[in-house]
Amino acid sequence: MEAARGGDRRVLARLLSAIERGDDQSRAIDQAAFGLVGQAYTVGITGAPGAGKSTLTSATVATARALGERIAVLAIDPSSPFSGGALLGDRTRMNEHALDDGVFIRSMATRGHLGGLALATREAGRLLDAVGFPWILIETVGVGQVEVEVAGAADTTVVVVNPGWGDSVQANKAGLMEIADVFVVNKADRDGAAQTAHDIEGMLDLTRGVADDGWRPPVVSTVGTTGAGTQEFWDAIVAHRCHLESTGGLEQRRQDRLRDELVLVVQHRLRAEAEARVAAADRERIEHDLLHGRIDPWTAADQVLGDR
Repeated sequence: MEAARGGDRRVLARLLSAIERGDDQSRAIDQAAFGLVGQAYTVGITGAPGAGKSTLTSATVATARALGERIAVLAIDPSSPFSGGALLGDRTRMNEHALDDGVFIRSMATRGHLGGLALATREAGRLLDAVGFPWILIETVGVGQVEVEVAGAADTTVVVVNPGWGDSVQANKAGLMEIADVFVVNKADRDGAAQTAHDIEGMLDLTRGVADDGWRPPVVSTVGTTGAGTQEFWDAIVAHRCHLESTGGLEQRRQDRLRDELVLVVQHRLRAEAEARVAAADRERIEHDLLHGRIDPWTAADQVLGDR
């Protein structure tokens, strides 16, 4: 940990790999990091595939660096069907920052594990906080359940859409209206961008308006490929941070996340215990009885758990 805090990026990468594995070493790393956190601000960036999240994230990193900010990026990539590792597409699109000591980019594989990814992302963010990065961007691969969970691990959640984005029914089905603190209409140089921004404002009028804490999600237009609008996007993030800090919302959000993480950890440990019990039980006999209709799944579970 000390080497990583001293700037050794190789050690930091190895620690993050251990966190992804979720073994006993990851627990020790997280315990060591827990007492060193509290300075970083996390931003979750989500949106439908093809929305240009990676390009926008790269442009936002450039904007932050121009302001002298050190920043880390956790890019959640789809898993390779062969190795189980991240495909690294997001990191490839951020190669322009590869030699910048003020930027650290890490791809994390989804591996198909909903709870595992949500937990690993929180622990990875905590480690990056502990080693001294004041800003952490978490970019997800889409807008499914896991992406909403991962984005929820952030202080500010950003939803990225494109011109011509779906109607309000589809928006609400995806849950995007509920989780967004900032909306971004990316690829705003395309036709329909102004109308999309107008539609989102209208949806906000119908579904949310101004929240109880006084915050209404701003709608910012950007062009990730050129960097246009990224300063306004960064300003919106900073404005939301200032709002949360002034209202006490930031502390409340972080307390709520810790409560959620407690549930995730308990679920993770119970799952591991259940798998161990299944492996230790007379599995072949139980499965044989189940498949041949001699017992039902509940009775099979009782036998696995030893409640005979």
